[in-house]
Amino acid sequence: MSYLGRGLEQVDNISKLDNITFNGGTTYALTKDSSAFTPISSNALLVSIDGVIQQGNFTVSGTNIVFNFSPTGSNTCDFIMHYGTGIAFTPADSSITKDKTDFISTSSAAGLQIKGDGTTDGTLQLNCSQNSHGVKIKSPAHSASQSYTLTLPTTAPASNKMLQTDGSGNLSFVDAPSGGLKFIQQQTVSSNTNTINFNDAFSSTYDNYLFLFDATMGTNAAQLQMRFRSGSPTNDNYTGANTYRYAFTGGDSTGGSVSQSSNNSNAWTMGDGTYAAVNIDPPGVHGFIHFNSPIATNTQRTWSGTIVCYNNNDEQRAFSGGGRVVNNTVMTGFGFTASSGDINQFNGRLYGVVNS
Repeated sequence: MSYLGRGLEQVDNISKLDNITFNGGTTYALTKDSSAFTPISSNALLVSIDGVIQQGNFTVSGTNIVFNFSPTGSNTCDFIMHYGTGIAFTPADSSITKDKTDFISTSSAAGLQIKGDGTTDGTLQLNCSQNSHGVKIKSPAHSASQSYTLTLPTTAPASNKMLQTDGSGNLSFVDAPSGGLKFIQQQTVSSNTNTINFNDAFSSTYDNYLFLFDATMGTNAAQLQMRFRSGSPTNDNYTGANTYRYAFTGGDSTGGSVSQSSNNSNAWTMGDGTYAAVNIDPPGVHGFIHFNSPIATNTQRTWSGTIVCYNNNDEQRAFSGGGRVVNNTVMTGFGFTASSGDINQFNGRLYGVVNS
């Protein structure tokens, strides 16, 4: 026949607690392997003092045993045994070692889960050998509503590789991309200004640069002008960049042809007085410029590009061409001004072209 009740594995639960050193008090902490221990009741404890089993002369309060007499320092605790089920104790800090843990994952649950507290997202910290520094891996915010798994690559890492996902969270080591663009500097203006500068923009790191921009002028008949800069000029000083030669040609939306040219100029003037006017939706002027070897001293410092200018009649002109700096001054940057009035809006981004 079958029986109701608990199996032996639930009853035969015996623990030997740490001995107590008496000091004349009545209340002492109960510990097991130096960790706080909570007995199920005083009846589950067997205590021996000076070879005499104690019974009925103590109670328990949480993790403490409270005697109704005061054992002195000359008394000896022989042993404390705990019998029964329902053992609960709080491990001391750092008392749980790697040898006592074995987290097992299943198909439906992770072996270890690090939870948030309702305000802070779950975070795993990996410390240095001295535990004085640590790096953290943190869950996305609750507002992102993300639940995904990242699976590490099946191959060992190698030099100059990077991690790539297949869209399902499976990671692999792949070759890092070569070439491309490296962001260097950005200038954004949303209110009227007359001068916008890109200082210390060029260096020996790159031979070629790509500049993307858009602008709207603040005055009718105003034009956007570009100047190179040398050294470390102040905000409105273009000393040393004074001789350009350029030619740009194109057409307009009315069917006409347009051209620009200069054999000796202090600035490249984009468009003419009928374009890049005010009272139109931005941008009034936009385009791209390619700078080649701007800091070189033994080659020509050249630029080329395409710009499009608009006017109030919803007409446009497109220019393509290029130019060069005639003198031998090293160009460390460039800037923009308005031929009259101010620049109302401007956004420009400079990139270095990576060779390999």
